[in-house]
Amino acid sequence: MRWFQVLTASLLPFTALAAKKTGDKFTDARAKSLEIARPLKLDDGGYNSLTKGQRDFSVAVLLTALETRFGCVLCREFQPEWDLLGKSWLKGDKDGKTKTLFGTLDFVDGKNTFQSLQLQTAPVLLFFPPTIGPNAKIDAQPVRYDFTSGPQSAEQIHSWIARQLPADVPKPKVSRPINWLKIISVTTAVLGGVSVIAIASPYVLPLLQNRNLWAAFSLIAVLLFTSGHMFNHIRKTPYVQGDGKGGIAYFANGFSNQFGLESQIVAAIYGVLAFATISLALKVPRIADAKAQQFAVILWSAVLLCMYSYLLSVFRQKNGGYQFWLPPF
Repeated sequence: MRWFQVLTASLLPFTALAAKKTGDKFTDARAKSLEIARPLKLDDGGYNSLTKGQRDFSVAVLLTALETRFGCVLCREFQPEWDLLGKSWLKGDKDGKTKTLFGTLDFVDGKNTFQSLQLQTAPVLLFFPPTIGPNAKIDAQPVRYDFTSGPQSAEQIHSWIARQLPADVPKPKVSRPINWLKIISVTTAVLGGVSVIAIASPYVLPLLQNRNLWAAFSLIAVLLFTSGHMFNHIRKTPYVQGDGKGGIAYFANGFSNQFGLESQIVAAIYGVLAFATISLALKVPRIADAKAQQFAVILWSAVLLCMYSYLLSVFRQKNGGYQFWLPPF
């Protein structure tokens, strides 16, 4: 008799589960969904049972194709978000006050349903409103959500479902689990960055505090942008162009036009002018020999005169009405 008692005791959980069935579609389906803690896995029969006939509850069904052979990458990307939404809804709706069920119908389990709906793509989300009761809608046709803009998050689908429900129905929020891997990765990366900065600071700080280095960077940036580098990128200007006489035109006519090589020539002119000015202001006063200093002044002054003269000639070449000039150009 002892083995009979053990067998009876082992069958008690199954008899208790069987006793939970009430005959009410919503209650039984919700109890099954609570057991698996995610949207119901449906087949053709389960889909028809929840969506056909009279119902006083809402149903959101995701029609998808998860198997790799179907090549639905979007289906596999969205499935975790859908499971998270269903789990969060069940967790926040412990008493079933929202009267809303979530289900998933895979193509393998619901070929007849896919054919009857004439679906050629997946995933597709259908929302079935109640047909009876205080929240029933006159038009009981399902509302369809197409994933035309790519994969969606659980929060986006939650907002869409919330709009389908009456205003007085509670809408449990999406509860995402703590991403410990992300937290650990970010913490490790931050600590690693701080360690690298602390170790490298004695070597990097002198470079960052070097005035000559910043002056060089600033001068390069000024020359780059004042010569029209960004203009070339925005307008996609040609590098050079023929002059119509078998030669090459290096400068475009008009102040609103330029060539790529032209901007490089102008940048070189500005660079020589800047270098000459810096030399006259900083280098020449430090020369101890009076004759060498005088020669340097004359040399850099001549460079300034020639470069400015050539720059004005370029302006005059681009626009014939430009009146100013300097010798020798």
